Amino acid sequence: MKLPEQIILDDVHIKNLISNSDFASAADYLFNSQLNSWGLQKKNYDTLQKVQTKSFWFDGFKLKVQFNPERIKSTSAEVDENSIKNRKCFLCIENLPEEQKGIFITDNFIILCNPYPIFPQHFTVSSLNHQPQMILESFSEFLELSKLLSPLYTLVYNGPACGASAPDHLHFQAGTSNFLPLENDIQQLKNDFGKIIQEGELITTLFIDDGLRRIVLIESTDKKKLEETFKVIFNLYEKLSEIKPEPLMNLICNYDLEFGWSVIIFLRSKHRPENFFKEDPQKLLISPAAIDLSGVIVTPREVDYLRVDKAILHQILNEVSLDKKTFSLLAEKAKAELH
Repeated sequence: MKLPEQIILDDVHIKNLISNSDFASAADYLFNSQLNSWGLQKKNYDTLQKVQTKSFWFDGFKLKVQFNPERIKSTSAEVDENSIKNRKCFLCIENLPEEQKGIFITDNFIILCNPYPIFPQHFTVSSLNHQPQMILESFSEFLELSKLLSPLYTLVYNGPACGASAPDHLHFQAGTSNFLPLENDIQQLKNDFGKIIQEGELITTLFIDDGLRRIVLIESTDKKKLEETFKVIFNLYEKLSEIKPEPLMNLICNYDLEFGWSVIIFLRSKHRPENFFKEDPQKLLISPAAIDLSGVIVTPREVDYLRVDKAILHQILNEVSLDKKTFSLLAEKAKAELH
């Protein structure tokens, strides 16, 4: 069995970075080290340099479509209970590839390079314990990890029933900051479509409906207040959705020394759009998760990449996003409770 110490990158420079709590630079160093030592990572990042992309402008924001064949396994992952029971957990330390190395970032999490990338630098931030993917219990750690990986990386969470390819093992993703279009568009969306439901000196919460996605944006310099607000919204959303074990949501998070945390929550109605389950030629192998909802829609098949247009993107994102009526009701309830 592979032991934790066997997968840790043993390097003087990385130890110095970690001792100074410079985890962002340590992750960057890990990435470049693995490029030189892990053939699968080098091959797939070389391939990433050649992926095709095309962009579509909507009302004040942009969506990019990426043809990325290496993501086929993740996009089409079987995440039903039986499939999970009948496979080894690929995030448990004992099942990691021999060449894969990582670094401890907290007592509970390890950073690993993701060998099937979307971001220019793409990581998995995985729990050392095999425990279910649940955000409410891990939200405080999610915020802390985003702070530790700033300013180089954005932190990503996919819910157990809407994008996580390992819903049985708690993990986040981290990727190059400002790669996702939404990171650059969010202030414009906030101004054009934002409805403030909570405003104070230390925290602001907005509900945003840009016509394609239903988003909650929480900005705060106070970790405790942010956790309290998230818990209120989570519990209200859970009651309205009646979905277990967790209401459908995806998150991305950034941290800034001056402005604090910016947490974007995507509220969902379903995991995959209807076209995902159709037979060709109607089939579209697109399974939107946090990265897709943040503006990089991944298509592992060229036929789908060529077919996708503005109308299809509008249809898919609206279909998987929370319906407008429930979104408005949640905003009303959250405003009443947070005031």
